[in-house]
Amino acid sequence: MFALAVIDVDGLAVALYLALVLRELYYGETPILWGLAWDSEADWLPFLAVITVLVFWHNGLYARREQRSGAGRVVSSLALVMVITLAFAIGTGYHHRTFGLYVTAFVLSVLVIGGLRGSYEVITRDVWRIAGVRRRAVLLGENDRLVDLRRALGLGRSGIDYEFLGALTPDGAEDPLLNVLGSVHDLPGVLEELHPDELIVTGVNFDDQALLELVDAAHERGVRVQIAPTTTELLTQRADYVPGQGVPLFELRPPVFAGLDWTVKRIFDVVVSSLMIALGTPVWLVIATAVKLDSPGPVFYRDRRVGLGEREFGMYKFRSMYTDASERQAGLETSNEASGPLFKIKDDPRVTKVGRFLRRYSLDELPQVLNVLRGEMSLVGPRPLPLRDYVQLEEWHRKRYLVLPGMTGLWQVSGRIELTFDDLVRLDFYYLENWSIWLDISILAKTLPAVLARRGAY
Repeated sequence: MFALAVIDVDGLAVALYLALVLRELYYGETPILWGLAWDSEADWLPFLAVITVLVFWHNGLYARREQRSGAGRVVSSLALVMVITLAFAIGTGYHHRTFGLYVTAFVLSVLVIGGLRGSYEVITRDVWRIAGVRRRAVLLGENDRLVDLRRALGLGRSGIDYEFLGALTPDGAEDPLLNVLGSVHDLPGVLEELHPDELIVTGVNFDDQALLELVDAAHERGVRVQIAPTTTELLTQRADYVPGQGVPLFELRPPVFAGLDWTVKRIFDVVVSSLMIALGTPVWLVIATAVKLDSPGPVFYRDRRVGLGEREFGMYKFRSMYTDASERQAGLETSNEASGPLFKIKDDPRVTKVGRFLRRYSLDELPQVLNVLRGEMSLVGPRPLPLRDYVQLEEWHRKRYLVLPGMTGLWQVSGRIELTFDDLVRLDFYYLENWSIWLDISILAKTLPAVLARRGAY
């Protein structure tokens, strides 16, 4: 916490000084290095530092690494600091030369503090990896769910690698894909012998007493208990208490965006996608030229997808395959490497040379901002599926079509094709139940690193 607080205060000082310098350059009235910029910095920095640290602390930005809020929360916290500072200045009668300084300082603070925090996360992650720091974990659950869970967890979390010590199952049955340590009844002895850091539980039906005993056994030995929720558990997060009944009843609300939520999300989509088009036009021209020169056919491709309300729409993409790709898919079904309804092949022979590069860094998906502007998609949301995949869905999967599909989502920043389709749907449910504009900003901020790292990309 102390290191992050120092980073935040230093970043705030740099951002504030840069904002003051830009103002002085604009007005050109006083020398920069020894003029009003230094005086204002000395007057305002102590107040701003205290407010910033308090707001960041309240919003969970100094929590433990795995519980710490992301980039979206940094932006919202700095916006709150700006509002508090403006209110204080007006309330105390401070004479403003221009209110534009607040906006400039806010934007620079987001860039500087966000950059410093991102660097801190990368550096500490590499230091811990070199030092051999590991999360020692024991899994508990049904065999088939544990295999999926281990794959979904990946190699690590929050920059710390996992060391899976083994698994406990209800009956202790052996499994060639798991190092089964015993049954649930062997838990105290396993924890005593192996001293894991975490016990990760999924898909086990316990009565209340058994669950309390399990948690107590772990906590008594200093082991943290993590729960990987089932679909039912995710749905109950959106429950409303219904009073006046003989027993506690909770009503499950449908996960839809309506009213103010829909308005805020739609405005955000339109503004950001418009900026993406305006700033990305040169890149689009380069990609379009490369696609045209690489193989005969159109630059853009409209793929039929299923969106809001299970209605079809044409999703725009840069063409990354040969023009006969659809006709050739039936002959490749036996080579499918994805689970569930999805269709993915690592070395798909239908992909062009330029298309392979575009897909590797998801550049082929840039034109989907046009669908966002048309109201057919959102920047963040459940991924729209092709018709071929949609017809294979189970009934419970279709709840994801109650909202607009997205260009990116939790699936893209959590492993993509490395996850099973059921994992994908559960991530969609989690997003729907926990949506906020700051969650959208956080997912967008994580999308670029995930794309550059090519996690799960084919």
